[in-house]
Amino acid sequence: MSKVGFVGAGRMGAPMVRRLVDAGHTVTVLGRTQEKRTAATELGASAVSEPSDVATAADVVIVCVFTDDQVRNLCLDDGLLEAMSPGATLVIHTTGSPVTARDIAAHAQEYGVEIVDAPVSGGPHDIAAGALTVFVGGADDAVTRVRPVLASYADPIVHAGPTGSGQVVKLVNNALFAAQIGLVAEGVRLGGRLGIEEGALLNALNHGSAQSRVLSMIASAGSADRFKSAVGEFIGKDVAVVRQTVAELGGDLGELESLVAGAGT
Repeated sequence: MSKVGFVGAGRMGAPMVRRLVDAGHTVTVLGRTQEKRTAATELGASAVSEPSDVATAADVVIVCVFTDDQVRNLCLDDGLLEAMSPGATLVIHTTGSPVTARDIAAHAQEYGVEIVDAPVSGGPHDIAAGALTVFVGGADDAVTRVRPVLASYADPIVHAGPTGSGQVVKLVNNALFAAQIGLVAEGVRLGGRLGIEEGALLNALNHGSAQSRVLSMIASAGSADRFKSAVGEFIGKDVAVVRQTVAELGGDLGELESLVAGAGT
């Protein structure tokens, strides 16, 4: 079993911590407030107040914060990397730019630390069931070392290539997800113009060749607008990163752009 440091025990991170503890790992959680430290101990973990303390003596440090900037600040400004032991591995679950993952990996070499970017697809219910999808980028040996830790809550764990590859796969995945939401929303508008009620249309399409995972999710939500309201904050953030990353590489989303815009992002 491993000694695991964990940063970001929130909506997604808290059930990860619970699964890690239940799997027998020794987990230390960063809690900036007393309330968060108390919540961490209730999950069965130890709690500390400084990033350096969460990294000390950890075999694996997992970061599950909300934004790319938070990842950069934590790793490069708050001393997390330099507090890690040589030979330890940093796992980044936050969806962000592959450039960020590669920049942090370059800095990590100075401390003998390896980086695995591991953005996730799924929600707290998937974590609780041990069925979270994780797209992983990193060296083969680093991924092999952290796989037993990630397996506490993730299945499948998909190794996509070197550092940054996990982020690329997740960003393309979310661009396609947003585009599919936009496509279903356009279908709903078409159905409305032709006089069919949205719920009836979504139910019927679920039984036809247009059926998809996204269509099923929207149908379960009851309407395209309701579903977009539920996921908009997360998808909007990820699509913004896609647009920025593609622009930095001199490209664009092409025909995906209008469909992504139709998702309300």
